[in-house]
Amino acid sequence: METVRVVVPLVVVLLAGSVLGVQAATYTPGTEPPEDPSDARPYPGNTLLGIQAKGWFGNDNGTAIVVNPEGETVWKYDPPDSRVFDVEALENGNVLASVATVETDDCPERVAGGERCVHNRVVELDYPDTTVVWSYEWWDAFPEHHEVHDADRLSTGETAIVDMGNNRAFTVDREGRITWQWNATEHLAEGTPFFEEYVPEGSADEFRQGDPESDWTHMNDIDRLENGNFQLSIRNFDVVIEVDPETNEIVDVIGAPTRHRTMNEQHNPMRVESDGTLLVADSENDRVVEIDVGTGEIVWRYDGTGSGELLRWPRDADRLPNGNTLVTDSRNFRVIQVGPNGSVVWRYEMKAERGIVYEADRMGIDEEPDGGPSGRDLTGRSSTGLLGSTLATVDSWMGFVPFLPVWMGPLEVLVLLVGLGALGFLVREFARESAG
Repeated sequence: METVRVVVPLVVVLLAGSVLGVQAATYTPGTEPPEDPSDARPYPGNTLLGIQAKGWFGNDNGTAIVVNPEGETVWKYDPPDSRVFDVEALENGNVLASVATVETDDCPERVAGGERCVHNRVVELDYPDTTVVWSYEWWDAFPEHHEVHDADRLSTGETAIVDMGNNRAFTVDREGRITWQWNATEHLAEGTPFFEEYVPEGSADEFRQGDPESDWTHMNDIDRLENGNFQLSIRNFDVVIEVDPETNEIVDVIGAPTRHRTMNEQHNPMRVESDGTLLVADSENDRVVEIDVGTGEIVWRYDGTGSGELLRWPRDADRLPNGNTLVTDSRNFRVIQVGPNGSVVWRYEMKAERGIVYEADRMGIDEEPDGGPSGRDLTGRSSTGLLGSTLATVDSWMGFVPFLPVWMGPLEVLVLLVGLGALGFLVREFARESAG
């Protein structure tokens, strides 16, 4: 056997093994930031998380948890056969959660017919217990894009809810009576002023309502603004709209269908009322942006640069009173807190259990706090190139592969494949030498 034919692949095998060994030994998930945060510090307090599912989006094993600054779980709500989306800490100390329970045997006749249906519930939990002290419930035909995603407790005691399966937003009182309702079919469908003004010519088929059970609007968020109007996130139209509840008319629109440079299938917009901006998880663009409501200009953006991983499908962003921004990075199974200078000052990871975090709120502050620093005064980070973005996307999807270690990304897989190829070559050479 020629020496070179053996030495070169042997060196490759040893190098590959060394690289992967170091990666495995040095991987340390936790709450420590991956970079020097300079003078920025985490906002104090515990963090409430809504975890849609673990392992995969279609799994029915979601939870709500509270973690302390050290990343320890100090409270857990674990509804069976469910997906958990919006969670918020109420002024009375309780927790409000949006829960979609997937049923197979107990579906009411009007929604039966498929293999499964969904029992949507907005529940108020007696924190730190998990006793349900109030709930509002309804059934829908099947789980996918019919799950309740958001509910907010109003100062009147009513609860505002978005129902994406029925393309509506509504409020209910403590007795469960509907006190207001807005239907997208009356205000977004073909023939409405919104459709005629905002849907681009040639795109009508994309935004026209089809089958009643289709994922038409994917309405995923509702907030009450200081002026009394409701802010609604219409994900599949790439817009955030403002609705006057007295007339149900749309009085303002941020973004536009197909105008993806502004927003692309966004989640959980937060109005920074003090400065007239909108902070939003711009999910399909893999970033968080803050938009001037009046001009549409992006005044702040963050794509994960400097956080250890680029953001992949973020679905919540909250501006905290000290100027930090709390971001849920769903496909990277983590929550990070970004300081005013753009550095990461705190993180919480769920890579080991592949926890798909939907929402995160810092306990002790309002979900939609008054005031707060605007992104105009903060430092954002956005330097993603095509190669880095592509690798980050591949890496985020690889995280769902159950037999891969959580520390293994696309580069590590490439090293592994090269090492295995060299090892295979060596085995073949030794076998041929022995046979000869």
